[in-house]
Amino acid sequence: MKYYCNPLNINYRYQFNADPRLHGRLQICREAADPSMICYEGRYYIFASMTLGVWVSDDLVHWENHRLPEDLPLYDYAPDVRVIDSYVYFSASNREHPCSYYRTKDVLNGPYEKIEGTFPFWDPNLFRDDDGRLYFYWGCSNMTPVYGTELDPETMKPIGEKKELIHGDPDRIGFERIGEDNSKLPVSDEEVEARYQAFVKRQGVPESMLPPEVKPLIRGMLSDRPYIEGAWMDKHCGKYYLQFACSGTQYNTYSDGVYVGDGPLGSFRLADNNPYSYKPGGFLPGAGHGSTMQDEQGNWWHTATMRISVHHDFERRVGLWPAGFDADGELYCNQRYGDWPMTLSGFRQDAWRDPEWMLLSSKKTVTASSYVPGHEPDKAAEENVRTWWRAAGCGRDEWLCMDLGKKYKVHAVQVNFADDEIGIPCPGEIRPGSQARYIEEADTVTQWKLEGSEDGTDWFIIEDKTGAATDLTHDLIVREEGFTARFLRLSSMSVPYGQNPCISGLRVFGLGDGKAPAVPDFTAVRQGDIDMNVQITEQNDTVGYNILFGSAPDKLYHNYMVFEAGEKRIGALIRDRHYYVRVDAFNENGITEGVVKEV
Repeated sequence: MKYYCNPLNINYRYQFNADPRLHGRLQICREAADPSMICYEGRYYIFASMTLGVWVSDDLVHWENHRLPEDLPLYDYAPDVRVIDSYVYFSASNREHPCSYYRTKDVLNGPYEKIEGTFPFWDPNLFRDDDGRLYFYWGCSNMTPVYGTELDPETMKPIGEKKELIHGDPDRIGFERIGEDNSKLPVSDEEVEARYQAFVKRQGVPESMLPPEVKPLIRGMLSDRPYIEGAWMDKHCGKYYLQFACSGTQYNTYSDGVYVGDGPLGSFRLADNNPYSYKPGGFLPGAGHGSTMQDEQGNWWHTATMRISVHHDFERRVGLWPAGFDADGELYCNQRYGDWPMTLSGFRQDAWRDPEWMLLSSKKTVTASSYVPGHEPDKAAEENVRTWWRAAGCGRDEWLCMDLGKKYKVHAVQVNFADDEIGIPCPGEIRPGSQARYIEEADTVTQWKLEGSEDGTDWFIIEDKTGAATDLTHDLIVREEGFTARFLRLSSMSVPYGQNPCISGLRVFGLGDGKAPAVPDFTAVRQGDIDMNVQITEQNDTVGYNILFGSAPDKLYHNYMVFEAGEKRIGALIRDRHYYVRVDAFNENGITEGVVKEV
């Protein structure tokens, strides 16, 4: 069988961001986001922001990066890609000038035929209906909605007026609120104006000198209103599913919601299952601004943006999850164990099946050759992509060793490298504009060796990538047959730009020979219209808990994975909607389902 583990195991290019607010200092990090995935002539393609290329796969597991032609707008965000007849259509975002469309019959080599655009847009999405009519959706703002219009399929020019389709409504729709765990409500107009005046005063620039188009953007930034963005349209059984992202890519609650309509331009109603893509917990959170498509076997998949956002708000990765439509036509996405190893087989039969292997590495003892204070070895076992072990040096003699506490049957290891304090000059020319940056052109390399041992004395090689020519910073090593180990040692590391190696997660998966946890005890109480508190009673036999909730006992489509008992506030509810909750417990030996309770 074929396995993968989020984020997708592909090279993520470095960005040298020259934000003018940094006064000449660069923010350096890796980024890929806003993925559009298509199936074209038997192969799968993912186009993501700021990658300079396209990821290509024959099986949705093994991906290769290919550079795209330079005449495409590769420095524009949120590339949209659609298959229409024998062509692949491409467009991307730019507010400063009309955005053009490009089409080709050869994704990797081109040529790409340019079709001149007639208006600027951000976060585009093209959709062709069964009758051949073409529609276009766009929008990315906390001040304006997602728009839609019909296009002439020959000229790609709008037909008729644009329609306002999705407005933010964070007072009613909890998951639209910005902040960690959807923690902030929008402020009043009076408070926005007060914040605006204070902001202008701090800048020391007379308001009369601000460009007119900048003033509403500043007010929007200060309003705590959510960005409504990233439209994507699918049609299923005669219904139109207009998907959108909110509430901000830098938050753990970055998610995708969906409206359902009887026509491509509405009217639309908020679907019962919302947000349909939502992953605020676990090792790597976030599941917003993506695309939904069918593979060659008819299985549905959703790919979306996952959040790191330590060195820059746009430090992001790409995830992929099984999706589908239930018997009532509700679009769903299974992210219950959304950053654990998954196999592609069997999704058509059971999209909600449990993972085959359990997490063995959480909070286990970790030692190292050295470390920098604040980045101790145990950070590599915290199940938090935003913390990491950092070696004190950059030589090949640095190492990290994990003690699982006893011998386990290990089936997979995910090695997650982080970046920290990259202090090098930009290797190329910064592209000007609102997103001024340089994307690393060179192919960088990440190398390492992974060994295992049953006793800490005799070691065997699990994987040797000391001579690798790849740059896979979230690499997954799978051994279906398994191997027995108590200790795992990562060594002989070499990372780009001569950095000290940093590991955010040495994540080990397999099976123990003990008992699964006891049935967890919990309460779930609604707090106001759009929040609930889930209180979990601590139990000693548990590694973590998965809080599942939804609109019916058999539709617990949302989840929040936590590694501590106690109280957890969930702010993703919708006013006047009914909810049910179940808390499952997991450890190294298995998963135990809880009892479904009405909130």
